[in-house]
Amino acid sequence: MQSCRSDGLLLGFPEYREAAIRLAKAAGLSYAEVDIHTFPDGESRLLLPEKLPSRVAFCRSLDRPNGKLLELILAAAGAREQGVEHCTLIAPYLCYMRQDKAFSPGEIVSQRIIGRLIADYFSEVLTVDAHLHRISRLSEAIPARVALNLKATRPMAHFLASRFENPLLVGPDQESEQWVAAIAAYDKLDYVVASKQRFGDKDVVVKLPPASYQGRDIVLLDDVASTGKTLEVAARELESHAPGSISVLVTHALFVGDARHRLAAAGVENIWSCDSIPHQSNAVHLDEMLGNALADVFAGACRE
Repeated sequence: MQSCRSDGLLLGFPEYREAAIRLAKAAGLSYAEVDIHTFPDGESRLLLPEKLPSRVAFCRSLDRPNGKLLELILAAAGAREQGVEHCTLIAPYLCYMRQDKAFSPGEIVSQRIIGRLIADYFSEVLTVDAHLHRISRLSEAIPARVALNLKATRPMAHFLASRFENPLLVGPDQESEQWVAAIAAYDKLDYVVASKQRFGDKDVVVKLPPASYQGRDIVLLDDVASTGKTLEVAARELESHAPGSISVLVTHALFVGDARHRLAAAGVENIWSCDSIPHQSNAVHLDEMLGNALADVFAGACRE
């Protein structure tokens, strides 16, 4: 397996350099970077290494996805033209997964379209905690040879174990229950899940279930924080119960606008995230988990 690994290369992009270098090291691969020049009109010119091995993994997190996704497709197509046989995508944050159903006449279901586009250029796709609702497997959205939706629950649980002795884990809505329950199971921690009603992007009502919150170190857990409104409302509800502390831990840290300031104003002392998206809250590295999965994928490609 070692000789098979050494024949592969991980190609990163400038904005995700540090995490991609850690991933390459964890997977036992060499690292190089796609060079990008942006013309005045916004077009991108990409430059790949002159010589590429038969197996190449591209690592790019697809937050703010539109420009990144096009550049990624161009890079994969260019690699194929250079004779690369296996292109693998590691997208720690994967875009366009939430729109899996048409809710209004004429609405485009982007999940299927983007999924097929990615599968046209990448034979294997690895991501973390993809935003899937009405499907259970990533392969239903991305018909690639391998489509893996990894869970960040183990590294998140290990991180919490190093910070708290016996925290109370809280899911801010029903959709978060799968993450909260899985993280709690590692160290048999207490957890509860709130209920949520959303009336708009900034109009959210969160109702906490009956529990003993007073004096407890409480950790709000979720897969993604975008506006942070749900977490903010949940934190304000918790603060009225006089907890010992309130912290937030999410897989994907978008935290658009003043989300972090609003969370702090709501009584949140710590805001932590995985490094799936570069952010100042990054505290949990995913390179070991992703590196092991990538090494297995490359080993499988070698056996074919």
